[in-house]
Amino acid sequence: MSPVALKKMRTIIQRFLCPRSVCRKPFTSSSGFIPYQRNKNDHSCEKTLEEDNEEEPQTFLGNISIPKKKHAIQMIYCGAGYYGMQINNTTPLPTIEGQIVSALVKAQCIPEICSTNLKLIRFQRCARTDKGVSALAQVISVSLFDNCANPVEVINSHLPPEIRVLGVKRVTKGFNAKLKCDARTYSYTLPTFALSKNTGSFPDSSFRLPREDFHHVNRLLSFYKGTHSFHNFTRGKLSDDPSARRHIHSIFCSEPFVRHGVEFARIVVTGQSFMLHQIRKMVGLIIAVMKGAATPEFLPLSMQVSKINLPLAPALGLVLECTHFHFHNKRCHYNQSTRTITWEEFMPAAEAFREEKIMPVIIAGELEDLSMFSWLQQFSGYTYVII
Repeated sequence: MSPVALKKMRTIIQRFLCPRSVCRKPFTSSSGFIPYQRNKNDHSCEKTLEEDNEEEPQTFLGNISIPKKKHAIQMIYCGAGYYGMQINNTTPLPTIEGQIVSALVKAQCIPEICSTNLKLIRFQRCARTDKGVSALAQVISVSLFDNCANPVEVINSHLPPEIRVLGVKRVTKGFNAKLKCDARTYSYTLPTFALSKNTGSFPDSSFRLPREDFHHVNRLLSFYKGTHSFHNFTRGKLSDDPSARRHIHSIFCSEPFVRHGVEFARIVVTGQSFMLHQIRKMVGLIIAVMKGAATPEFLPLSMQVSKINLPLAPALGLVLECTHFHFHNKRCHYNQSTRTITWEEFMPAAEAFREEKIMPVIIAGELEDLSMFSWLQQFSGYTYVII
């Protein structure tokens, strides 16, 4: 075979083994989306964004038109009384998504047939919050009809007051709320008596967390920073499961504050992504150490040994504080696109919603229903051990 023919044959084989669609597929890992690192001479981001902006042809299901214009919906909600974010078509239990999808149908943003098959409108949530968990920065991506002049007002008119849409924005057809999110920030609000060994387990208006205990909590929290295997902080994960490896960017306990005479604090954690119950177990272990039910050595051991039973803190104080889209926004700025996902303009509304809807539920849960007090009873005369 001549050199020219050999070269042609090699080219054909390479194209067959590595088609362009596969080569250009974004890299993913077990811990979630890993942004593509573009060098200064690479213009593939610009080309990809142009391709993403192309309109898809209108499709029909029978004689029903299916929306094709992708939008990002930025929303906030109080999770009390709801069985998590994710819709469940097999049970009648109320969920946040159930309310949102119903409102989108009533607002004529999507056809009713799509409410039972969200794949038709490419529905995706940024974070899957658990039962009772609230959010101040949730994002969903979904294909909508573009026929509503004031979509925020119209959608909110069909939602209960504990769920509010802040913005509806056109995004590229390739936008996926889950994959484009670089990191999530959560906070966990709790009464400070839960963070001190030298106090009881009942709300006491005279108690104030000693500074030494405050600094000790932050030292313990620092063990979580970095990349670790959090297989013991969820369920159904083995110690050698690569999907249990998660990266924590930052975690700290904020300065305490007083409500209704009782002192509270917030543990704030930012990570690339989190597993089911992970943050509540992270908080639960810190409380167990502070209360003397576990030794500080449990923190590093919990990420090394195959199996440890860890306490699961109540869901009441957990709030999704922010969802971050750094790489997506950087890519938009590079291409001079306005389709960024930011929260600055909504911060006043979000803080007002926190004070009006979320904090009263947390305060009432702690002072009237004694959520943390009841949960702390499991530590009485009990020590966590390795099994």
